[in-house]
Amino acid sequence: MVDQLPNLGREKEMLAVMGLSSMDDLFSDIPEDVRRTTPLDLPPPQTEEEIWKDATRLLGYNVPINSRPSFIGAGLYSNHVPAMVPMLATRGEFLTSYTPYQPEVSQGMLQAMWEFQTMVSELVGLPVSNVSMYDASTAAAEAITTAIRVLNRKVEQKNTVYVSALVPEHRFSVIQNYTQGGGITIKRIPHDDNGFISLDAIKVAAGSCAVYVEQPNAFGIADEGITGFKEILGENTALIVGVNAVSLGLMEAPGNYGADIVVGEGQPFGIGPTGGGPIYGIFACKDNFIRQMPGRIVGLSHDSDGQRAFTLTLSTREQHIRRHKATSNICSNETLIALMGAMHMALLGPAGLEMLAIRNAAAAMTVKNELSSIEGISLAHPNSSHFNEFVVSLPASAKSLCEYLDRRGITPGLPLEILFPNMEPNLMLVSCTDQTSTNDVDLLSAGISAWIKEVRL
Repeated sequence: MVDQLPNLGREKEMLAVMGLSSMDDLFSDIPEDVRRTTPLDLPPPQTEEEIWKDATRLLGYNVPINSRPSFIGAGLYSNHVPAMVPMLATRGEFLTSYTPYQPEVSQGMLQAMWEFQTMVSELVGLPVSNVSMYDASTAAAEAITTAIRVLNRKVEQKNTVYVSALVPEHRFSVIQNYTQGGGITIKRIPHDDNGFISLDAIKVAAGSCAVYVEQPNAFGIADEGITGFKEILGENTALIVGVNAVSLGLMEAPGNYGADIVVGEGQPFGIGPTGGGPIYGIFACKDNFIRQMPGRIVGLSHDSDGQRAFTLTLSTREQHIRRHKATSNICSNETLIALMGAMHMALLGPAGLEMLAIRNAAAAMTVKNELSSIEGISLAHPNSSHFNEFVVSLPASAKSLCEYLDRRGITPGLPLEILFPNMEPNLMLVSCTDQTSTNDVDLLSAGISAWIKEVRL
């Protein structure tokens, strides 16, 4: 049809194909009051040198998280990453490789991906892992839809999933985005004053497609009762557990207490915190979920000579491209970032992983004891066990403390109302890692004490 049009110019040609006569017709659906009538406020063209100077100036406003004492975490943590990890990850064999659909020329990359899967499976105590997800939030949402596809016909509460009330708002919004419009009902599971889920609440969820809980939860609390959840839920309700991956160096693997699917943020292994990504999520499951598991899976087989051979298996690229029939619209993964996690885990080994978890937990215990000794500061959950973060109650708003200490070069934590908008403004989440030093703790304690004096004056 385009070939038959008169030579009206490219713009008029495209408008004519759409049955329009002008650009005003094209944008007629946009309300007049939101249209821009003046040019964008942009500077004139710049030379390369000018652009570079401007970029350097703007980047200079950023404060590197490791340049000051920092107690902010909430899902992204500053564990030490061995120098070997970025050195290996930036080699051309890893950095420039793309999707290994042709196994005959991709054995090295496929083996590295398979090794990642193996380590994740051993870490969480489940037989199957994919090569990674985009992050913990997409992994959690995909786990829920996976459970519904597998178990919906076997349960009384069809298309129903129970989600912990302590799942942070940003993660819960991703879960809602995945489930809305699909006839899926999300119900919240309450927690008691200690941050625990009662067994009675779990009994209500029995007969649904799945229950999603986090261990430790967003307050850093390790819920001891979680080991009994699967026995209450039964075989036809999936127990989905979101984990802090580092905690598994010290805490029981969820697969060992009945979890059907384990998801989480892999970022603490391999990379530091990032402002928006990339990071990677982990996803592992029992055998009966494997055919509905999203993302890629690398399988180990043998070639015609009996040698080990690796290949993508159980799902095809075409399956994911056909969006209306796809198991999941996540057809890719965070290969390079996940491999950095695999390198980190391999360098640590089982003993090193356990030591990393102990250092995180010990740092949190040290800071918790120090802060709770300050007059005016109290623990929000004094009767609970924590892994590497905890919540404190302050005599004034957490945001005012953060602003006060920010001017003194300290990041004391995260106001809890950022994660949970309905939380009291005086609650703050304090996170610790293996990089938390004694000097950091002393500076935090002194800074908070000084702030409290100013607040009381």
